[in-house]
Amino acid sequence: MKVSIFTDGAARGNPDGPGGYGVVIRYVAPSGQVHEREYSNGYKKTTNNRMELMAAIRGLESLNKPCEVDLYSDSKYLVDAFNQHWIENWQKKNWVKSDKKPVKNVDLWKALLRAMEMHQVRFIWVKGHDGHPENERCDKLATSAADGSNLLDDVELT
Repeated sequence: MKVSIFTDGAARGNPDGPGGYGVVIRYVAPSGQVHEREYSNGYKKTTNNRMELMAAIRGLESLNKPCEVDLYSDSKYLVDAFNQHWIENWQKKNWVKSDKKPVKNVDLWKALLRAMEMHQVRFIWVKGHDGHPENERCDKLATSAADGSNLLDDVELT
């Protein structure tokens, strides 16, 4: 099955303040009908990259059978980490960057790798706030989570 996952994190400009992530999962059922699931959650004392990772994990963990996944993110760091083979290099060096500094959020990176295990995942960068409708939708989800309102969990839209 072909699935698209759109993620967004919102640091809200303050690492000590509220933050959130938004996820939209879109798939086409065997009947040809398009389905979507939306998730949003709020977190405190975190960073935008951390929330993008959490959103990607949340989206992939929601798929209960092997899928071909296009994961869209406005985090160039997240997308580059996979497309430019940073992850493989970090693993080979025991999760240390080339400048001898430890990789941040190692537990989340490992959780993302576990979430990817049964899927064929392609990471695609979507420039943030460029009018791309799915990206804008995820941004609204993340912002609503950061504002502490409209928290959605496991809502399937038909």
